Amino acid sequence: MKFNKNLLGTWLIREGIITENQLAEAMVVQRKEKNFLGKTLVRLGYCTEDDIAGVIAKRSGVDFISLEETVIDSAAVAALPVEAYKRYRVLPIGFSDNKLVVAMQHPNNIMAIDDLRILSGFDIKVVVAPDSELEAMIEKYSRANMDFGQVKDDLQDDENITIETEEQTTRPAVQLANMIIAQAVGAKASDVHIELYENNLRVRFRIDGVLHNVMHLPRAMHGSLISRIKIMANMNIAERRIPQDGRMSLKIEGQTIDVRVASLPASYGERLTLRLLNRSSNIITLEELGVSPGVLDKYREAIRRPYGCILVTGPTGSGKSTTLYAGLATLDKNAKNIITVEDPVEYRMDGINQVQINPRAGLTFATGLRSILRSDPDIIMVGEIRDQETAKLAIESALTGHLVFSSLHTNDAPGSITRLTEMGIEPFLTASSLLCVLAQRLARVLCPHCKESYTISRDKMPDFPDFPFDENETEVGLYRPAGCMRCSNTGYRGRTGIYELLFVSERIHDMILERKSSREIRNAAISEGMVTLRRDGLMKVKQGITSLEELVRVVV
Repeated sequence: MKFNKNLLGTWLIREGIITENQLAEAMVVQRKEKNFLGKTLVRLGYCTEDDIAGVIAKRSGVDFISLEETVIDSAAVAALPVEAYKRYRVLPIGFSDNKLVVAMQHPNNIMAIDDLRILSGFDIKVVVAPDSELEAMIEKYSRANMDFGQVKDDLQDDENITIETEEQTTRPAVQLANMIIAQAVGAKASDVHIELYENNLRVRFRIDGVLHNVMHLPRAMHGSLISRIKIMANMNIAERRIPQDGRMSLKIEGQTIDVRVASLPASYGERLTLRLLNRSSNIITLEELGVSPGVLDKYREAIRRPYGCILVTGPTGSGKSTTLYAGLATLDKNAKNIITVEDPVEYRMDGINQVQINPRAGLTFATGLRSILRSDPDIIMVGEIRDQETAKLAIESALTGHLVFSSLHTNDAPGSITRLTEMGIEPFLTASSLLCVLAQRLARVLCPHCKESYTISRDKMPDFPDFPFDENETEVGLYRPAGCMRCSNTGYRGRTGIYELLFVSERIHDMILERKSSREIRNAAISEGMVTLRRDGLMKVKQGITSLEELVRVVV
């Protein structure tokens, strides 16, 4: 059988990948199935998709890449309208020497390349990728752009609203804004930072409490991108000299995402911070938080009390709200009237009345709490104690027969007692109402797929004299981060809690009345069995859950 020297099969033979007999057999099967020759060869097992793509790239004089191993630039993806992906079977993946790098199946399609040049405004650099990878990525990025709708700003209505016409969705700023938010949701980011500098526009995601650079965009994209997001968040696009706040609710691939947007005028230009709250996510249980069994039993004991005050403390972003919700989720919502006052309402919970504060309308934590007390509550959750009036109302509510949950910003559990005193709460009120204080931090969990084991001896840990070695243990096996594709090369995947529970015993009660210092209260609590934040963290290091480096990062 004679073969055309310019056809794929001949190229594969010349590269020694298949034989003439294999090609002849494949062509017979191809005619019967009316399929592409390349797919037929792969199905028969005579070659792989990588073999075919590599040969096409070599014969066409372009590079061959694997999309699974390539970091795809979202700015490049947004440079072409979604319709062009499927029409030409291409995907823009980055920029090189002011050219748009495009992965495609047919690198010799001159007409398609000319159309892409006109649509994007860039000269085109073509690369070849395996068919299945290209198809999967085209589908992924098409879905990320198209399955994206804004929903009504109404807590009771999740109905989708069409916010763009088909013509508008092809605009680069619209596509880029959608891409950034969809990518952030996919990465489980809590915040998105969009910042302008002298030479570029930087986008960062906060994932598991740590900021990561995800893209650098041309400065020229700043104005249109900022304006697009501000329009979505109902902010004034003409005002760039003063900070603004806005919010929006989005539907992304079936998930309802609440987004709070804050603008800030900076030296090079306006920057935006987006806080993402997944309304569709399930409430985490107390067991899933990583609370050790001993601490969990005492915390549950406090939650079962009919009245009193339970405080959760820690810095911003330490998971206080999640812990409060996990506690509320264990309560009987049918037999109890549970009311919360929050800023904002981060999770929607069935069977619980949730109130969001609105300072402009005069609804603050204090005024909201005062109104809640007239609504016959059994259990109250105050999102945060920020001032003396809120603190006094919360403590008095606990004294008058209500179970009160709230949060406070202190470094450890004993420090919250002195903080209440500093806020003007009399010690006798604190001692009589406070049930327990739970201090916490969030530490990143080592990726189970790539964490590396190592052994370290006792004498090589001078910075950790309190490490929980067993009595006769001279060395211990620990783990450290390595990095792989599954954890985006960070070495960590997900987070767990580190906890310190101060239970108000009779001794602690008397010390509060005597206005003892937080150090004295801390020492007394430790003597009664309190596990400190540092020791709980060291136990999780020894168990291989997190690393020493991560513990040092989150616990002083």
